[in-house]
Amino acid sequence: MKLWGGRFTKPTNQLVDEYTASITFDQQMWRQDIVGSLAHVAMLGKCGILPMDEVKQIISGLKKVKEKIERGQVTFTVANEDVHMNIEKLLIDEIGPVGGKLHTGRSRNDQVALDMHLYLREKMMEIIQLAMYLQKALVNQAENHLDTVMPGYTHLQRAQPVLLGYHLTAYVSMLQRDIERLQESWKRVNVLPLGAGALAGTTFPIDREFVAEMLAFDGIYVNSMDAVSDRDFIVEFLSASALLMTHLSRLCEELIIWSSQEFNFIELDDAFCTGSSIMPQKKNPDVAELVRGKTGRVYGNLFGLLTVLKGLPLAYNKDMQEDKEGMFDTVATLHGALALLTPMMETMQVRKERMRQAVTNDFANATDLADYLASKGLPFRQAHEVVGKAVLYCIQNGKYLLDCSLEEFKSFSPLVEEDIYNRLDVDTVVNARNVLGGTARNQVEKQIATFREKLVVTQAWIDANSQKVMIESLIDVGSPV
Repeated sequence: MKLWGGRFTKPTNQLVDEYTASITFDQQMWRQDIVGSLAHVAMLGKCGILPMDEVKQIISGLKKVKEKIERGQVTFTVANEDVHMNIEKLLIDEIGPVGGKLHTGRSRNDQVALDMHLYLREKMMEIIQLAMYLQKALVNQAENHLDTVMPGYTHLQRAQPVLLGYHLTAYVSMLQRDIERLQESWKRVNVLPLGAGALAGTTFPIDREFVAEMLAFDGIYVNSMDAVSDRDFIVEFLSASALLMTHLSRLCEELIIWSSQEFNFIELDDAFCTGSSIMPQKKNPDVAELVRGKTGRVYGNLFGLLTVLKGLPLAYNKDMQEDKEGMFDTVATLHGALALLTPMMETMQVRKERMRQAVTNDFANATDLADYLASKGLPFRQAHEVVGKAVLYCIQNGKYLLDCSLEEFKSFSPLVEEDIYNRLDVDTVVNARNVLGGTARNQVEKQIATFREKLVVTQAWIDANSQKVMIESLIDVGSPV
């Protein structure tokens, strides 16, 4: 008989059991479920709702169930539907009918919501930490390449020379926004739904503030119907994750391009590449390609949950069981991508001369010739036309701007003087952009210093909040009761 089966006259059809059960995926929240139950039963004892001897029995039983799960002595079953009912059944098997009193004053609706809040606040903390590690790897590479010049691109066409360190700090900046979005969203994850009951609260004189303090929540849902209906916190996480994966995918796209023989700017370490089953010479950037590919599944998880929620009446509906698999999948996808990209970036080898050659054998300094003429008083639009004709002349004659003689330069414009050669030198071009946010070396050094400060701030935030996600320490919340 189901734990809820009193109203029914026949067993559930086996196909219904298999179709509606969530234990195959939500069992990974078993720790969170036990933590939430320990806090709940401790509160029942504190409020006098259950006698202390029964509270102690339940606490002892939950800890024995925890130990058995850790030892691999437990098999979760579809017959018990989900992780919550499986653990309650294990508890009753362990201590007898008194285990059935654990559910006093709560519903599976607020219990499910609690477990997801506990799970997601822990996993988001891990993802923020991993994103910070990737930032650190990128900052270190940027600092190592403050003199490495490469082409900056627009439309995937060479545009202007930049420092490789400058290019990499652009991704550090993207990741900083990702981290800040997750931190902001984390505030809404760390809110307690337990005590909401099925949708309208409970008739028992519970103490929600006590539970919130025990489980280190910063706030409590003020409306019980909202507490069991809300999945905004998951949508926010999936949204921030989709944007984070977008940034990782863009980084990986560039790594794939740069490591091709056509570009040959970098070489990825063998440990993060694979070979071909038929072509012995191949070295494929499969990790970067998979991160790029897996971005689509993270988008799908976001759109999937939004679609599930868009037509639901309040409060809980079985449709909402579909909130978990996408969340679990996104967590796993982000965790894997970030954990792999960090060492991949740390071990990336840069072909500096090849990058410099791509800049010098090109017209990436054409804008600087136009700026030079504008600084001499020629309207920029006219200077733009003059330089365009100069570039066309060079292309027709198989040379680059710095290959031109002074006479040739003067044929383009009489304003050109001998100093043009220094002005168009690639290092001069880079360092001429000495404005806030520019690619000049001292500006990139400032950017690196700023991001190192932000790394310290992020780590301080993690340290300040890490105790709130220490599930193992929270397991013992019932011990003092």
